[in-house]
Amino acid sequence: MTVRAEDWFLSDAERGNPAHRLPAWTAGNRVVPLVHGAAYFARLVAEVRAMQRGDHLFFTDWRGDADERLCLDDPTVGELFSDAARRGVVVKGLMWRSHNDDLSYSEEENRRLGDMVNDAGGEVLLDERVRRAGSHHQKLVVLRHPHDPGRDVAFAGGIDLCHSRRDDARHLGDPQALPMSRAYGERPPWHDVQFEVRGPAVAALDGLFRERWTDPTPLDSHNPAARLRDALSKADMVADRLPGEAPTPDPAGDALVQVLRTYPARRPRYPFAPGGERSVAQGYAKALRRAERLVYLEDQYMWSPHIARLLADALRRSPGLHLVVVVPRHPDVDGRFALPPNLVGRLQAIQVCRAAAPDRVHVFDLENHDDTPVYVHAKVAVIDDTWACAGSANLNRRSWSHDSELSVAVLDETRDEREPTDPGGHGDGARAFARNLRLELLREHLDRAPGDDEDLVDPDAAVRAVNAAAGALDAWHRDGRVGPRPPGRLRRHEPERMPLRTKLWAVPVYRLVYDPDGRSWRDRLHDRW
Repeated sequence: MTVRAEDWFLSDAERGNPAHRLPAWTAGNRVVPLVHGAAYFARLVAEVRAMQRGDHLFFTDWRGDADERLCLDDPTVGELFSDAARRGVVVKGLMWRSHNDDLSYSEEENRRLGDMVNDAGGEVLLDERVRRAGSHHQKLVVLRHPHDPGRDVAFAGGIDLCHSRRDDARHLGDPQALPMSRAYGERPPWHDVQFEVRGPAVAALDGLFRERWTDPTPLDSHNPAARLRDALSKADMVADRLPGEAPTPDPAGDALVQVLRTYPARRPRYPFAPGGERSVAQGYAKALRRAERLVYLEDQYMWSPHIARLLADALRRSPGLHLVVVVPRHPDVDGRFALPPNLVGRLQAIQVCRAAAPDRVHVFDLENHDDTPVYVHAKVAVIDDTWACAGSANLNRRSWSHDSELSVAVLDETRDEREPTDPGGHGDGARAFARNLRLELLREHLDRAPGDDEDLVDPDAAVRAVNAAAGALDAWHRDGRVGPRPPGRLRRHEPERMPLRTKLWAVPVYRLVYDPDGRSWRDRLHDRW
């Protein structure tokens, strides 16, 4: 039984961006999920330290902290990339030119990382070529070895090169923590996922970086204050020429990989997406149309009713389909005026899904063994143990239309022979990568040892297991936490209700500021992604 890529992946035409130059998908890849920042950072350090003169290190990010320590006794982000530049590695980076630090963003931090790498001989540019009030949210590191393509590797997912991300399965938090809601404590526990990719897909991700780097639009196109400051500080505002493209790596595995992106429609236009691109949205929509048994999601927000309608449609169409979602218990911010807009979107999204199938929608959040909530920053989807996806794009309107985003979808050609061997019933068969990713995540959330997942393979049995574990932990808390703590970290998530007078102002603020729509008016009217 061979999976048909065209049944799950977007064709060139379905991507909706005639100007794109990426392959529809690539075969022959090896993809490894790196769960948690500590695992990702350790792999990044090992790979970058092995790079030599003439190799290429390209990266994009939303936030980067030069002093973030990647391992306990290892270098900081700034030191790792600067040392590579001093060795003769070609280091090029695109950091979002963030909003001001006074608004709890990262303008100075991103500038500081760029200055440190630039002083060492690399080139990091602050990029504001976004839709107004938007951001560059892609999180990508591409490492190329022109004289040894077999060593090429790329890292793409949800993990920024910044504070708070270096956590592990214990969820004790990163010692270098960013301020967050008081509910998460001084060292907020953090859950996240990055994919390590080898094979021809690395060349596609390299191409994504090159498209952004060679965009001729000025970097600070709509910020007069930034232009003045750049002129006074003599900042580098012109991208130097990139080295020639390295050879495409040979096959490294048997995974099919599709690169999905979001670019908004904006002026001046992106040369590589003049009308924008919403292949993240379209890729999810196509995969959801094949869902029959289980959609497993981990998402930082899951707060847009517009995206929730796609999930609700799948639930109505497939009476045996369950939806399991893991989200943060609380938003990352406190405050009388910041908190309600963060809450209202998720409340609406969950209501939309539960209206379609109240008994088949299961929403959870996480806590560590000290009963501290874990901030879920991951953006992961697994559908019927066949199609898997992770990246920077959340399940909200902003990520699907307004900011720049990058996600990686995977179809593994290796069958998983455990029953059910074909959960979706389409003849695609369960795939080793997708199923193993889901089981790895569930084992952690349920405090299971490696291999202790026999009752989690079948989708219906998995739903019963997670509900039982969350119910037991909820009851232990409700009964005053008397006796041994039940195994597991999942709690049933119930979004906070809010009075009508709060909704009257929170809903429009949420829609305009927190979850804006980057689609054209025509697409909005027709509700097209």
